[in-house]
Amino acid sequence: MEIRAVIKKWKPGIEAFFSTFPWKNVLSFLFFLLLAFIFWLMLFFQKENVEGTYRIPLKYTNISDDVVFDNPLPLFIEVSVADNGAQIFRLDMRKKDSLEINVTELTEEGNTVLQGDQYKQLIRSQLFPSTNIRGYYPMNISLATSKLQSKELPVVFDGEITTNRANLVADSATFIPEVVMAYGSQKSLDKLKGAVTEYTVFKNLKATSQLPVRINNVEGVKFVPSQVDIYIPIEEYTERTFEVPITAAHMPKKLDVKFFPSRASVTFSVTLEEYRKIVPEDFSIELDYRKFHSNEDGRVELELTVSPSSIINPRISPTSVEFLFENKTSE
Repeated sequence: MEIRAVIKKWKPGIEAFFSTFPWKNVLSFLFFLLLAFIFWLMLFFQKENVEGTYRIPLKYTNISDDVVFDNPLPLFIEVSVADNGAQIFRLDMRKKDSLEINVTELTEEGNTVLQGDQYKQLIRSQLFPSTNIRGYYPMNISLATSKLQSKELPVVFDGEITTNRANLVADSATFIPEVVMAYGSQKSLDKLKGAVTEYTVFKNLKATSQLPVRINNVEGVKFVPSQVDIYIPIEEYTERTFEVPITAAHMPKKLDVKFFPSRASVTFSVTLEEYRKIVPEDFSIELDYRKFHSNEDGRVELELTVSPSSIINPRISPTSVEFLFENKTSE
């Protein structure tokens, strides 16, 4: 209500202001301003020797995997040019494509420095024929390389993999490819036991997935390839519970043991495919008399001694039971 009241209060004044505003004079001013800009633009297009400075990005191609550059490579060239106004305007408006430097082609005759006419000709390929090059920086580019040692390394995952509640990771994640080639000095390579991925989190996976993951950078070492795919097998799981009897092994002939309770619940996760194949007889909780007979508190921790390989995350309840020894009655 307050906002409506303010609007209602100010509305007559605003309407009165705009009704008396000199729109005709403003429109006339804008029209002549536009004409002035057009005349200036026409004069600029006809003007000779207009100067401009441009940054041309560089793209290095055809680089051997087993070499490293001795000097850092520039990422762009600053070029100072002169041309008529129309061409300078076109250069300003045109998208700057990367200047490709084919390293192997330029260095195959032993020339490891890009300079002089060869360098200038490459720059000119990004300009108009009428454009004069006044200067450029850097004046040359060193393409000198050094041979690297190589070592094959297994890919190691660093990160987290989680699934939604109805699914679980069915098996270990694998990589495509499983090994990569590392290039560097012998000293650097000796420190590496594996090619560790960048820390990556894959959340709430619902189905088997193949996802890209990058190899973590190591100073002075180049990995080929620098990115691999991780294959994560996901299956739908369900929970099941069985009652399993508790037994003992290596008991003396004249001694018997009773456990309280005598059975334990074993809960586990299993794929839907394996669900009906598993029976209680596939499980065993067998305790070793030699390990628990001297327990002073009369309790023993339970452990699953036999279980199917297809189950995951088995849990026993209770985790421990009481025991009592009895002498066997003679027949």
